[in-house]
Amino acid sequence: MASKGYIHSTESFGSVDGPGIRFLIFLQGCRMRCRYCHNPDTWRTSSSVPSKKSENSEDSRQSDYSGDLGLTATVAELLDKAERYRSYWGPDGGITVSGGEALLQIDFLIELFEEAHRRGINTCLDTAAQPFTREEPFFSKFERLMQSTDVVLLDIKHIDSEQHRWLTGHGNENILDCARYLSDIGKPVWIRHVLVPGITDDEQQLCRLRSFLDTLQNVKKVEVLPYHTLGMFKWQQLGIPYTLSDVPVPTAEQVKQAQQLLSAAV
Repeated sequence: MASKGYIHSTESFGSVDGPGIRFLIFLQGCRMRCRYCHNPDTWRTSSSVPSKKSENSEDSRQSDYSGDLGLTATVAELLDKAERYRSYWGPDGGITVSGGEALLQIDFLIELFEEAHRRGINTCLDTAAQPFTREEPFFSKFERLMQSTDVVLLDIKHIDSEQHRWLTGHGNENILDCARYLSDIGKPVWIRHVLVPGITDDEQQLCRLRSFLDTLQNVKKVEVLPYHTLGMFKWQQLGIPYTLSDVPVPTAEQVKQAQQLLSAAV
């Protein structure tokens, strides 16, 4: 029987999640608890057993919630659906797999990307790399996954590990190590950074992030994404306290300045 992945949702026409026009697949499950997450309904990793509590202990954010886990689908079912829209992709488009955190379903992801390549489909992984480790068995699987991954969208949420832990529930050491590994193997990467006023927009920290990006040889693009509250209603529906309700969205000028600073690293 073909293996199945837990799927949160799909979108047929994505224009900002990788090169060209892309079919988007959102996998279910995430261990991080980002305070600004606009899809907390993707967090759940088990339909029956609560996931491990977040490392955040200073607030009352929940690490799980009651409700269904999502849909399941085989690799063939997803790619057959994606290929219905292939005529729109152009020479650069393809599929992008996001989450949640797609790497939590790495076995299924390997199957999906390898079959996509057999069909001549460009593959893009959108990840925060939180599960990354050089320990086995994960690392060998990740090496195999990269052989069928064309582009990685890597989300670096904060360059300072302690601030990263406050923001997401986890430190960033393994995430930065993933960025170094991707540089070592020459995998094309787009860096993404969500600009949250008062939290991720400090100029000194942005300069630290730029200095780190300057050490990488594979960064093709840097995207500054403005913080927004469009997903706040999901937190309310799930009964999870939203701790950034008083944080304003960044101005266009703030986003532009951060973009100029970080893009200089490319």
